[in-house]
Amino acid sequence: MKKNRLMSPGPTPVPEEVLLRAASPIIHHRTPQFRSILKGVNAKLKKVFDTRNPVLIFGSSGTGAMEAGVVNFLSAGDRAIVINGGKFGGRFSEICRGYNVDPIEYNVEWGEAADPDVLKRLLKENPGVKAVFGTLCETSTGVVNDIRAIGEAVSGTGALLVIDAISGLGADEFHPDAWGVDVVVGGSQKGLMTPPGLSFLSISPRAEEMLKRSGLPKYYFDAGSALRSYDSDDTPWTPSISLIAGLDSALGMILDEGMKTVIARHAHMARATREAVREMGLDLFAKAPSNAVTAVKVPEDIDGEALLKELRDGQGITVAGGQGAYKGKIFRIGHLGNMDDYDIICVLAGLEMALCRAGFELELGRGVARAEEVFTQLPEKCGRAI
Repeated sequence: MKKNRLMSPGPTPVPEEVLLRAASPIIHHRTPQFRSILKGVNAKLKKVFDTRNPVLIFGSSGTGAMEAGVVNFLSAGDRAIVINGGKFGGRFSEICRGYNVDPIEYNVEWGEAADPDVLKRLLKENPGVKAVFGTLCETSTGVVNDIRAIGEAVSGTGALLVIDAISGLGADEFHPDAWGVDVVVGGSQKGLMTPPGLSFLSISPRAEEMLKRSGLPKYYFDAGSALRSYDSDDTPWTPSISLIAGLDSALGMILDEGMKTVIARHAHMARATREAVREMGLDLFAKAPSNAVTAVKVPEDIDGEALLKELRDGQGITVAGGQGAYKGKIFRIGHLGNMDDYDIICVLAGLEMALCRAGFELELGRGVARAEEVFTQLPEKCGRAI
């Protein structure tokens, strides 16, 4: 029997406690019992998002909340700057075009982080821009962007700052209120350790004012309706009852560990992964790597698709491949959510064996040994398994 191990940057492994909670008997959503659960979830989400602002829940993948981040604050003909450094930054541009919003694309080379000085110049050259869209962790490249500096660049321009934190939330340092982020997009299937199907949208007071003036069509993703229900611990439409119950347990586990400890754990797993793959003779793809995912270049003369197949089918380990022009050229190891040191050691051992079988010359165990060395230096404040 072969065990299957999920080591992608999303969806991520779901703790048994969360699965069991989600499998509990369904209750009706218009009852005090469910409102009590939702009230607790809403309070916990604020703590995990590190915000004083309401965090709305939608029954969708993260892309639904990305769309909500456009349609609720802009009008047809508005201009918005989109930081496009990968598959998901580019998705904001696609959504804008779908609603007749004019995206001014700041195209960042894949693998590079956005330069706040370039953003400042674009804002100066394009007065009247209504919003700036960016990503915390660009999952397709493994890059983390400097949101604090981006917030400083946007501050005082009048533009709304909307950040996709779907992958980075719970892994990378992120303080939206302190950094001037108006709208945060999140998803359940990454660092929040819950099955896919929930998305989140936090909304600042300034964003609420823009919400009142938005002229784009919306119905299910109408944040105004969601906010009115939020005030009474309710939802405008039938919520994903089982997923929200599971999320309640997942958020409790995260907060019990402590957000600082959670971030430190992810940083330590990321460091061990990066140093191990370098020790194997591989090169990293991201110039500013995220704590959520490590993107690695496929060695020359190695079939990247075949390597992933060997890992998945031969070793029982699923990692993510490259996207777009980088399909077959990079692979991405997730170290996000319900993972610990031994998950990292496992994926590294599987990677060494898969590379060896593909004909890549390396000393078996060398990368694993480097990761073990990193883990033996575990900081006291850094947690172990959740």
